[in-house]
Amino acid sequence: MKSPRVVAVAPMPPEKIAYALARYSRSPDSIRESVDWVRSHDSTKFLESFYFQYGHASIADLGHVVLCFEGVSELAATEIEDEQLWDGQARSSRYQDFSRSGFVTPPELNADDATLYSKCGQKLLYAYHEIHKAAVQHLSASLPRPDDMKPDAYERNIAARAFDVARYTLFFGIPTGVGQVTSIRTLERQIRRLKASEYLELRQLADEIAAACAQPPACVWEAKTAGEPLVPTLARHVDADQHAIDSQKDLAQWAGQNLHLQAQVFDDVDLLKPADTVSEIAATLLYPVTGLPFRQLYETVAAWSQERRNEVIDVALRSRTRRDDLLRGFRGGLYAYDIVMDLGAYRDLHRHRRCQQYRQAYSGRLGFATPQVILESGLRESYATIMTETLAAIAQLPEPAGHYLLPFGARSRFLFKMDFAEAEYIAHLRSGVKGHFSYRNVAWQMKQKMEQLEPALGRLMEATPPWIEDPLKR
Repeated sequence: MKSPRVVAVAPMPPEKIAYALARYSRSPDSIRESVDWVRSHDSTKFLESFYFQYGHASIADLGHVVLCFEGVSELAATEIEDEQLWDGQARSSRYQDFSRSGFVTPPELNADDATLYSKCGQKLLYAYHEIHKAAVQHLSASLPRPDDMKPDAYERNIAARAFDVARYTLFFGIPTGVGQVTSIRTLERQIRRLKASEYLELRQLADEIAAACAQPPACVWEAKTAGEPLVPTLARHVDADQHAIDSQKDLAQWAGQNLHLQAQVFDDVDLLKPADTVSEIAATLLYPVTGLPFRQLYETVAAWSQERRNEVIDVALRSRTRRDDLLRGFRGGLYAYDIVMDLGAYRDLHRHRRCQQYRQAYSGRLGFATPQVILESGLRESYATIMTETLAAIAQLPEPAGHYLLPFGARSRFLFKMDFAEAEYIAHLRSGVKGHFSYRNVAWQMKQKMEQLEPALGRLMEATPPWIEDPLKR
């Protein structure tokens, strides 16, 4: 009987399957023979030699790890997910009530600051509850139940749309859960990045990831797999990404000494197609350490001498060692969308991995967005009061802990670089009537900007105008 050409392999511990597949690629044996070999040989020694000592990094792409983060802040969840080669899901703000969820207090805060933070957090959750109640009443009155829709389905849809409005007073300190599936290599990169974070919660989580990898998994499918450490070799070889820490400090210092510009005002969605790669890289490196729009940075840098542009790049690379990859700022895309949007919309658009993403420091200095339902339901004044008071309180709290108090309605600036296919995909997917109105508007503007810049391509982008609505769809 002819041997099958497709062989399914049952789930194995991540380091075991990585070893088996690596050996399979380096020998004439079948996968069955390679798996049997691994059963009687030490995968730790193999990975120590070939992955960590000899730098065969692709081996670590062959083993995948499932981790869940429970009770972490929304801020932490955003940072956890900030990997391009990442697969996972976070809890949605559309389908559950967070008014009694409590909140995560940044571990950096002293007692007095924690008291101020707690008072503001409680006010935001109370406002969230009240806004949701008012939004349900307003939407129920303005959107009667269709005859062909069952009452329970109607109520679920109204509640979901009301949560879309109420989420503007949710804040980064709200607890959430994240489940992820990553390769060992991506996990290593994630741990190093989190260890370099300015947020203590993230640095603590990085240590907890490494500790979890050194232990048997907490959840097992079959009893016979219990008791074996998850990824023991990885747990011994993860340090903070010191290059990322140092380059950020060096670039911030350089920008403070050499960039004395007032931020110009552009549209909330601005699109560039940079023509000069060196200027684009230098502007991208400076983008996260300034509050300047990307267009202004790029045009400023493009007007400099080549020597000065090189100086920015040299500053960024000053701390690089032979084991460090190039910084994210060196990655590009044909089109650069510079977007000012609320944090809730960013949490949704942040999920798009087929592009390069950069953000400027959270601050609240760009104000906050106000949903139309807030205005229509008579909550304009109370909403503006709670948002204004919250942003004022953030200014009183030490950085970066104050960022945890940023409401989802607070606006910030983000840079997304991508090819045309990804721009078309985001515009098409995120402009649909089932989506949140905030990112729907961003997606529609992405199409409009492409039509202005590249008419022949912009016409190919299918996007639904935000004024076309079907609020009872999810």
